[in-house]
Amino acid sequence: MAVESKDLIKLLKQCQKGERKSQDLLYKQFYGYAMGVSLRYSNDRTEAMEIVNLGFFKVLTQLNKYDRKLSFKGWLRRIMINTAIDYYRRNAKHQHLVDVSYAKDESVNFDALDQISEKEIMEAIQQLPPSYKMVFNLYVIEGFKHDEVAEQLGISVGTSKSNLAVARNKLQKTLKVIETERVRNHG
Repeated sequence: MAVESKDLIKLLKQCQKGERKSQDLLYKQFYGYAMGVSLRYSNDRTEAMEIVNLGFFKVLTQLNKYDRKLSFKGWLRRIMINTAIDYYRRNAKHQHLVDVSYAKDESVNFDALDQISEKEIMEAIQQLPPSYKMVFNLYVIEGFKHDEVAEQLGISVGTSKSNLAVARNKLQKTLKVIETERVRNHG
């Protein structure tokens, strides 16, 4: 059971009453966190900002649904992820979606990860095509199962599995390039 600070509880109550200054303060306090979540699911900062703003609109209009027994940050994170999924679905027709269910599930060796920074890994994830990035984030980072990912994104379980395999393969290649460049420049 999460115990939120008295200040946060007071701020949330003021936001529920529609107090604009409190809403601005809540936005400012949690903007960085929300942006961090949204960036994992977006193609660029502009798209992430759109997701953050849509997400905060949901937060402010649905504060009555927040259960104070749970972590506010966890609740906010869930809203940002769901907003990113909704955004992805709405814009999927504009993105290149391919069912590569024929792709082999290759084993991936991430030994190079010990030498690569978190920033470089996040940048590599950001370079993935949208459909692969979304499946990778939901499965690997958020811990959803393939049937849950498939349901969330409106794809088949096979497509979820193959998109994950392709995402891992692409990441492995990108991280190998980073590692090779690092060795070349420092070795």
